[in-house]
Amino acid sequence: MMKKITTGAILFTVMTLIALPLFAQAQVTAIKEGDKIACYINGNLFTHYILSDYEKYPFFYPVNGPSNASVTSMRNANYPHHSSLFFGCDRLNGGNYWQEGLDRGQIISIRADIVESGGDAAVIENECIWRRPGADSPVKDKRRITISAPSSSVYQIDFDITIEMLEDVVILKTNHSLFSARLAPDLTVIGGGTMINAEGDQGEKATFGKRSPWMDCYGKRMGKNEGIAIMQHPSSDGYPAPWFTRDYGFFSPTPMYWPENGEQIQLSKGEKIGLRYRVLVHSGDHVEADIAGHFENYSSTKK
Repeated sequence: MMKKITTGAILFTVMTLIALPLFAQAQVTAIKEGDKIACYINGNLFTHYILSDYEKYPFFYPVNGPSNASVTSMRNANYPHHSSLFFGCDRLNGGNYWQEGLDRGQIISIRADIVESGGDAAVIENECIWRRPGADSPVKDKRRITISAPSSSVYQIDFDITIEMLEDVVILKTNHSLFSARLAPDLTVIGGGTMINAEGDQGEKATFGKRSPWMDCYGKRMGKNEGIAIMQHPSSDGYPAPWFTRDYGFFSPTPMYWPENGEQIQLSKGEKIGLRYRVLVHSGDHVEADIAGHFENYSSTKK
């Protein structure tokens, strides 16, 4: 016998459904626009991945937060080599693949393909060659970049890179190296913002040279916190790398300023280094954005 469905039961069911949280999956798209790839989240620009032959290296700019303002900044008079969110290295086989001057060294994109777009993530595969006039190319790299939006208050860039040595490589001790971010002024420590690592250490003095799985930087915008965190995946070579930090708004996980022998890092021809990073652009501070929880999830992921 069928049970009679009462008006009260229907009302209870409707109210229960209304009370349940709704998690609409974001649509993420990537579109080639000239010498860059534009990435959109629900139709709003999140970032450009810039691949111009006239630039020092590929980089992301802007990197827009939920407020629609960029959490990173571009070059200024004192630091014209800081290009938002980027990857490079100085003092590598006599070349400079970091600071201005293309004749000193340049990281050139030779292939960039959008392999996924229009769903819950956009995926870009990028291959680059490191070169400078009058010298053989010492390095090539392959990158897999995944853009997603876990929620309306957190946007995400996964940056996985494999670097292959095309010849024996020597990297002299340098503070200019690997994956790095230059902050927007309102997120910097000197601008009133907060820089904090996984252990709770804050500011340049407490975080400089310390190994930590992640670092978060955030500041007030229109009365609300917004920030950017960089995480290192445990599968990365040298994990966790120490951090090069500056209160004026720069942070980078890198071992290159702290070589084991104090002078240089040597790599053999054919050797490969794998590095994985996750960037979270978020509303709130590190607690409200649950950076620690995001890292726990990230650390359990595999390629």
